[in-house]
Amino acid sequence: MPDVRTSLWSAAQGCCQRHAARALFPRPLAIAGTQPFISFTFDDFPRSALHAGGAILERFRLRGTYYASLGLMGRTGPTGDLFTPEDAAAVVRRGHELGCHTFDHRHSWDTSTGVFRRSLIENTRALESLVPGARFSTFSYPISPPWPRTKRVVGARFACARGGGQAFNTGIADLNYLRAYFLEKARHDPGAIRDVIERNRAAGGWLIFATHDVAASPTPYGCTPALFEDVVVSSLKSGARIVPVTDALNALRALSA
Repeated sequence: MPDVRTSLWSAAQGCCQRHAARALFPRPLAIAGTQPFISFTFDDFPRSALHAGGAILERFRLRGTYYASLGLMGRTGPTGDLFTPEDAAAVVRRGHELGCHTFDHRHSWDTSTGVFRRSLIENTRALESLVPGARFSTFSYPISPPWPRTKRVVGARFACARGGGQAFNTGIADLNYLRAYFLEKARHDPGAIRDVIERNRAAGGWLIFATHDVAASPTPYGCTPALFEDVVVSSLKSGARIVPVTDALNALRALSA
């Protein structure tokens, strides 16, 4: 039986982290609310995210954003077999976006800001060697909400950074900590996913879906191809403009100018 005090402390700690990440060092973007946007993102870049998830997106002539930690390339982790050099090159060649996830998947709260910054630099250098001409424009925080000073460092290096929160972005969004909706947290409740798509449509917001692997027997951090395709179809039916994160950001800036 779990220790109640430990559970309460963990919940309180998580609440404080989320509040600090939201409150400090924001970079506001006004979302005009005239057109809904949806972006599909994959953290850690498991191979299945491209070979199953990417194939589904491409069947509908859509593209996604893949957040990669290049220090983990070719390894097997909690989200399955991770991307290979060929997969990284294929993402760029096929019109998807490669985003930064630190070099070695650093914990966004527990890692010192100096170590975190070095991991960002190392990931950027690794990308320059792996896919000449490619660059990271956007970022996704690994594991947790960011330590506030780390959030400020990330904001100075990237056009935007994505977190979680099981919500979409509307009104005044924070480019240093954009909200996202993780599919695995609702994979047994597809109605909840369709509901957030509809609410995003009504608000003219920016809904950023996130997941990890896309497999018939997914890890706890992923979803099935059937669910992923259902989400893509529902997103299309909503009339949202479905584009990678950088493209959505550029379009939203133009709309709010």
